[in-house]
Amino acid sequence: MKGKKVYFLSDVHLGSAFHKKNVDKFQEMTLPSTRAYNSVTPLHDIERKLCRWFDMVKKDASEIYLLGDIFDYWFEYRDVVPRGFVRFLGKVAEITDMGIPVHFFIGNHDIWVTDYLQKECGMTVHLQPLVRDINGKKFFLAHGDGLGDENLSFKILRKIFHSKICRIAYAAIHPRWTVGFAHWWSNHNRENDEMPPYFGENKEHLVVFAKKHLQMAPNINFFIFGHRHIMLDLALTASGRVVILGDWINYFSYGVFDGENFSLEIFDESSQS
Repeated sequence: MKGKKVYFLSDVHLGSAFHKKNVDKFQEMTLPSTRAYNSVTPLHDIERKLCRWFDMVKKDASEIYLLGDIFDYWFEYRDVVPRGFVRFLGKVAEITDMGIPVHFFIGNHDIWVTDYLQKECGMTVHLQPLVRDINGKKFFLAHGDGLGDENLSFKILRKIFHSKICRIAYAAIHPRWTVGFAHWWSNHNRENDEMPPYFGENKEHLVVFAKKHLQMAPNINFFIFGHRHIMLDLALTASGRVVILGDWINYFSYGVFDGENFSLEIFDESSQS
């Protein structure tokens, strides 16, 4: 890994209406030289910003991990994929064509993938958490939904979302109904405080999960999660840490591992000019 880094990103929620509500913030954080091109919609603004992040990290990336909810909604039919996201998908294909592995973990908003992202974009898709050795350090990687959360209604809902039978039935409904319903569901949950602030070390589900998992696998050095939309880097033991990556709705945050040290960063375009 000499001179190379591993990058981690989650919860971009491409296509979310909540990006529209933050258009002024996006414009303030966009380079003046690129603002003339940001005239279509705020949804294109966030996608362009993500592509500029990829342009930054591809210079020294050995691998890139996308840890779920990159799309606010993604559902692949056998021969059809959702409209849009061509900038992002094209940029990922460019990155993988360069020989840089890009890993895509399903989240709770983009569960329903088949083989399009693999065949057309070259990504490696992960349907389950992954334990990976990176330069001698053990990483537990996952989006984070369903880990440590014992809420019964959430577990039932998650089981429905992951059901193959329900997916087949859902695919039989015309997209003009399913797409609108999915975006309504997402916006409704977020407006109703779906992602509250940090609960604290003893109540945060992903922290509790990491602590329990360390008892069985004490050699894990880093638990890297998304899902919760908070930025957290917490030491659990002398050699074990849990990291929650934040998001691209409020923070434009990401994680980076240089072979020895891990840090949470904010994508600040002004520092790239």
